[in-house]
Amino acid sequence: MDLAQETAADGWEVEALYDLCFAPGREALSSYRLRDGVAPVAALCLLLRDHGAVVAAIRHWPVRIADKAVLLLGPVAVHPTRQGEGLGAWLIGDSLDRARALGWERSLLVGDAPYYGRFGFRRLAGVEMPPPTNPARVLGLALQPGAWDGLHGPVERASAAAAVPPPGA
Repeated sequence: MDLAQETAADGWEVEALYDLCFAPGREALSSYRLRDGVAPVAALCLLLRDHGAVVAAIRHWPVRIADKAVLLLGPVAVHPTRQGEGLGAWLIGDSLDRARALGWERSLLVGDAPYYGRFGFRRLAGVEMPPPTNPARVLGLALQPGAWDGLHGPVERASAAAAVPPPGA
């Protein structure tokens, strides 16, 4: 199994994996509206290849809350024939370690608390994803101590000009 940073040449294969793993119309979700026209954080977009084929992938995107930089984790996908092997957990853990090393302070996602809780994600009160997002599924992780303290408000798209804001911003 090979862990690598996603390259432009991998894009079609990663998108095919996302199409396979997620329901049609996934691009209509609120998290996709936050990604529209904004480049992902390339250093945190990872994939796993087995015998040359992409079997799992993760991406992270910059967003803003109250003018603070936040990482939006997702999507993360594992090929249906490889689920249950810990590949998603590997990508999540490794990419969050890389985010910390790069100086990012906080991560956000929309997902299931029982699954993401094992990585330290907790429900965020007062952080508002665009509708129609269930507030109970808005989860955050402080990559640096206290990074979420007092931070609340709507999640906003990062400007295309500042697609990767400085982590301390």
